[in-house]
Amino acid sequence: MFYLPKDRIVFPPVDKASSEGLLAIGGDLSIERLKLAYKNGIFPWYSTQDDILWWAPNPRMILFPKEVKISKSMRRLMKKGIYTITENKAFDEVINNCAAVHKAGEDEAWLHRDMINAYKELFRLGLAHSVEVWNKEGELVGGLYGVKINEHIYSGESMFHKESNTSKLAFIHLAQMAEKNNIEMIDCQMHTPHLESLGAREIPRAAFMRFLKG
Repeated sequence: MFYLPKDRIVFPPVDKASSEGLLAIGGDLSIERLKLAYKNGIFPWYSTQDDILWWAPNPRMILFPKEVKISKSMRRLMKKGIYTITENKAFDEVINNCAAVHKAGEDEAWLHRDMINAYKELFRLGLAHSVEVWNKEGELVGGLYGVKINEHIYSGESMFHKESNTSKLAFIHLAQMAEKNNIEMIDCQMHTPHLESLGAREIPRAAFMRFLKG
């Protein structure tokens, strides 16, 4: 296992990752290290009890925006106009809500204070973005956030919902926005049934890296 020095911002090649996708341990969450990580298909994911763990899984879960699946029930919900969707209006609220969801589910894998502060700083620098879903009372009831890696790849990090299907609304909006802005791929990182139901699929890490470097 590769241990990252704190005095140098470096990562090993992603093909050195373990079968589970773990690539390196240590380092810090400085902006420059995070930028280098995402540029090279690497992301942090760890609990507060661990050193920082850096991942580059194989296969990689991704969504081509044109392939987003919108069920009939979701189309009906979208037509009702019950919710308002915005972009980059409440990043701090979105990430705080995502963290609360993980805490409630006793999932300490990430989104603790250091991670939250790092992504808030990425947002202030224009590198992280959010999608917000508001109900008619003006309450934030769903959303997601992520990092724009380059001009053609967006990396989704986490999403939450307080009312049924509002995280799906945020994800569908992200896919439609990505297609409109010629973003070729949304990096979903790791497989979940929820993401698969929305059209995401796994591709070999090597194929993901070709897109990333292209």
